Amino acid sequence: MKIFVDSANLVEIEEAFKRGFASGVTTNPSILSKEERTDFRQHIRGIIRLLGRYGADIPLSVEVFTTEPHEMLRQARELAEEFGDYPGLNIKVPIGWDELRVIRELKQSGVRVNCTCCMAFNQAAMAALAGADYVSLFYGRIRDIGYDARGVVESVRRAFREGGVASQIIVGSIRHIHDINEAMMAGADIVTVPPKFFPQMVSHPKTAEAVEQFINDFRNWNAPR
Repeated sequence: MKIFVDSANLVEIEEAFKRGFASGVTTNPSILSKEERTDFRQHIRGIIRLLGRYGADIPLSVEVFTTEPHEMLRQARELAEEFGDYPGLNIKVPIGWDELRVIRELKQSGVRVNCTCCMAFNQAAMAALAGADYVSLFYGRIRDIGYDARGVVESVRRAFREGGVASQIIVGSIRHIHDINEAMMAGADIVTVPPKFFPQMVSHPKTAEAVEQFINDFRNWNAPR
């Protein structure tokens, strides 16, 4: 069970790694577009430098930004060449018929692949069989179309375990803290979480109440008489 940071913001990423719970970072074109406009390669290089301070091979996923398979392969190879000196690099490729060929060719070239945008068991299975190192299931979006997101994750987990599949399951598209809890309990290897949820994950009104009671009780006991 691991948590990745679903962000391209350097401050958010470092705040997570300072606290010791984060194990990787995932980005996508939409996430990158929220940052100050610059050469995206420079921004990715900034993330790599930051991660290098916390561990040389922390997984970082960078996604292609086209829907055309030949261009997708070209972009993926360029990204792998540009950032190939970073051992934790994974290229994100969306699931699809022609995209399976992209995954296969990248894997044959020694490039690690995160197959993203999986919404169903069969998509996850095909991505894994094509050789994807990670298979990313979109929890919130699966639920949006009326399916049992937890059930999909559980089914994929069971099939991978029983079939000896090496691909790791990432759950993304997190909308609520409950999504994180469910995904972990369903057997996700990794949940990639938007940073806004991290403070909420360690907060509870009863915790604050208990701590306040402890401090007040000790203060009263220790007060001068």
